[in-house]
Amino acid sequence: MISEKVPKKIAILGSTGSIGESSLDVIRRHPGHFRALYLTAHRNVEKLVEQTKEFRPRAVVISDPEFALQAEQLLREVCEVHSGMEGLLKIVQDPEVDLVLNALVGAVGVLPTFRAIQAGKDVALANKETLVMAGQLIMDAARRHGVRILPIDSEHSAIWQCLLGEDPASLRRIILTASGGPFRTWKKSKLREVTVEQALRHPNWQMGPKITIDSATLMNKGLEVIEAHWLYRVPPERIEVIIHPQSIIHSMVEFHDGSVKAQLGIPDMRIPIQFALTYPERLPLSLESVSFQKIGSLTFQPVEQDKFPCLEMAFQALREGGTLPAVMNMANEVAVQRFLQKEIAFTDIPVIIRKTMAAHRPRKSYTIEDLLQIEQWARQFAARV
Repeated sequence: MISEKVPKKIAILGSTGSIGESSLDVIRRHPGHFRALYLTAHRNVEKLVEQTKEFRPRAVVISDPEFALQAEQLLREVCEVHSGMEGLLKIVQDPEVDLVLNALVGAVGVLPTFRAIQAGKDVALANKETLVMAGQLIMDAARRHGVRILPIDSEHSAIWQCLLGEDPASLRRIILTASGGPFRTWKKSKLREVTVEQALRHPNWQMGPKITIDSATLMNKGLEVIEAHWLYRVPPERIEVIIHPQSIIHSMVEFHDGSVKAQLGIPDMRIPIQFALTYPERLPLSLESVSFQKIGSLTFQPVEQDKFPCLEMAFQALREGGTLPAVMNMANEVAVQRFLQKEIAFTDIPVIIRKTMAAHRPRKSYTIEDLLQIEQWARQFAARV
């Protein structure tokens, strides 16, 4: 039972991003149930100060140390200010934290998740890179320490909800739905002309720039395929991706008897975030309801693999396993950043990823420390490409 007398104390990593802001709105709507004990940002000091004054956390973290002094000057009278990875690791291990909500973007989210698990914390996970880069290590650690990984992505929340009460052995396949992004109807030959501004205009979701570009290339869906493998222990040949432009069905599961379950809802991240925070209960959430009359129809189509090669590269990385998914992820981070800086073309993103993957010799056995070294190699190689 979720108690209003003893609020669940949450450390929100990445509170100034789109997921972080949606999470704080859920907390704002249920002040007696949750308390934002810690908030973190990378560089967005202005927004972090605004959030701190409203939610009064015990402390905040600026992960970019260059901006920590500015935050400390502005928040000196309000709360403690920590900085860098050291600050992130400190707050996730605080004994008073009940839940770590990881909404960080990129590989920086892996180590805080790992340390939170080692400290016995449940993790509400939106940071895709955690499972893409270190899925085996993370899931093994979660089992050892008896903690839960609660998915926040709309797709993985949908799968989770569809599987509640079901025998995992009866699962035949997972069907991940993808909106298709802003270039679903474009011809492949036109993709070379894509601008940053066009790629950032997602038709259905309001997200940060990195994940929005990943959605445009369908790498986001590739990362979700790898996440689904680790969360639900399903091999890649039993994970399917289909295009569903309306983003109303967030994903589906099929069972051995042919039955299919789907989870539907409006495209609003507050729904899966709140479910992760309140599980196994559901609290009211005053949002717009799905109007099937207005939608009219739900449509589906296959992915055009030749137009969106990033998805197949993710399947390849998952099949080969070991450290290859981590290398793929790092190459993608570098390529997306270069595209956002207008240094490369949209169609150069998969080229950089493919060349970096081809140059890597995957290791089947690795530690978190090994991953950090491989991360540096992959970043440097992709940057040279």
